[in-house]
Amino acid sequence: MPAPPPRCSTLQQILSRQAELQPAAPALIWQGEAISYQALHARAVSIARKLAADGEPGDRIAVLSFNSPEFVALVYAVAAAGQVLVPLNARLAPAEWTYQLCHTGSRRLFAQPQLLQRLAQQPDAPAGIDTVALDDDFAHWPAAAPDYPLPDVEATDAAWILYTSGSTGRPKGAVLTHGGFMAGLASAALARPVLPGDRYFYPFPLFHVAAHNVLLQHLHGAAVVLAPSFDATQALDACRSQGVTSMSLAPTMIAMLLEQPGFHPDDLAGVRTIGYGASAMPAGLLQRLLDETRVGLCQSYGMTELCGSVAFLTVEDHVAARQQPRLLQSVGRPLPTAEVMIDGGTGFTQRVGVSGEIVVRAAQCMAGYWRDQEASASALRDGWLYTGDIGRFDDNGYLYIVDRKKDMIISGGENIASREVEEVLREHPAVRDCAVIGLPDERWGEMLCAAVQLVTSVDDEALAEHCRERLARYKTPRRWFRVEALPLNASGKVDKPRLRRQFGD
Repeated sequence: MPAPPPRCSTLQQILSRQAELQPAAPALIWQGEAISYQALHARAVSIARKLAADGEPGDRIAVLSFNSPEFVALVYAVAAAGQVLVPLNARLAPAEWTYQLCHTGSRRLFAQPQLLQRLAQQPDAPAGIDTVALDDDFAHWPAAAPDYPLPDVEATDAAWILYTSGSTGRPKGAVLTHGGFMAGLASAALARPVLPGDRYFYPFPLFHVAAHNVLLQHLHGAAVVLAPSFDATQALDACRSQGVTSMSLAPTMIAMLLEQPGFHPDDLAGVRTIGYGASAMPAGLLQRLLDETRVGLCQSYGMTELCGSVAFLTVEDHVAARQQPRLLQSVGRPLPTAEVMIDGGTGFTQRVGVSGEIVVRAAQCMAGYWRDQEASASALRDGWLYTGDIGRFDDNGYLYIVDRKKDMIISGGENIASREVEEVLREHPAVRDCAVIGLPDERWGEMLCAAVQLVTSVDDEALAEHCRERLARYKTPRRWFRVEALPLNASGKVDKPRLRRQFGD
């Protein structure tokens, strides 16, 4: 049994408690070098004092960066200063960063130089924001306020504003509190215990809600092997050279590992568990993992608005699935820390066979959407979070996702709102109308595709370039279909299920 973690109610306490308990132990391993809890804590406190001296509690502080130790230090520093972290997705287009900076009213932006340069080239780049480059000089940035007092932070205070992928056009900023984060970490620990001496490999971006896994490791005193991004060769090397014991990977990443030249199951001999998620796991890939490796597998159901996950298909469930293969189609059973129900139209239920919207009541739910009362009121009703996903339970309490009400496409672990891409495509003069869908793909989980009704002839590359100029590259459709007219259902809406059947291979 792992030792209970130190009592923490806010994010900055995670780091400060470990700095007291085991100052010399590694908190991060970055490019082969260990950074101790004491060193990371000292850096975070130094930054926090400068932030507190220059601002006010509740100020929004944006970070635009790929993975780095500086990003991790900022996560804890902003929390210690009583301010609110706004992690910007570094893969978005500058216009998308501009919207989020302006929408949150961010006071300061920490950004890697190459990303800061891209933002500055945006015609309507936001003005009045203090920018700090995360370059070599950043190590000396807090030149003042070494003893400035830090404010008291409460569990109910906002910790992050994390933007969702915006299934209805513009992304929405989910407000995640300190208490919500801590509740989410407590839930995750029930299904994915962190053991003494663990080394956790983290390849996902720190600007995703998946970063709660980094906090989970630190809460339990483990070391995080932080990758700049995912590279299969480097991931396998980390498993061997850094003694990695657990990992979180998207199915696409797992496929890349197994496809590496010379891969042998012994390469993962020290890995106790792999948590997978972010997109659908191809059945063949999952079976290969179960058959060829001794790694324990775990997946979960969650979302940004839940500070993590509320249902898990555990390692034990995956073992049981050898005799009950249908379990692999589920996302597991709800944890005791959350109430998960189905809104079947006549009240909430877990009755077998009833499909409906999944609703959740838990301490880890978001506080609401930033400056969006209408969306908040729609998502949060009488203490329940309406997820927008359609699900059902089986007779053993396992949850199955039937469909995504919000029509979200998940490709390569990235959430893509079809409507956002459609709005951009309709701006092209050759496009009369369009519909964006996801089709099953062994590598990406879902491939982003567009059915376009044209006014005049245009080639695929011209449409793709139009999208790339306005959106992140991963939001650009990979396949294009020409249609004379888009099919409509009885309600007059585009019949996307019909398009999926028509163009699915």
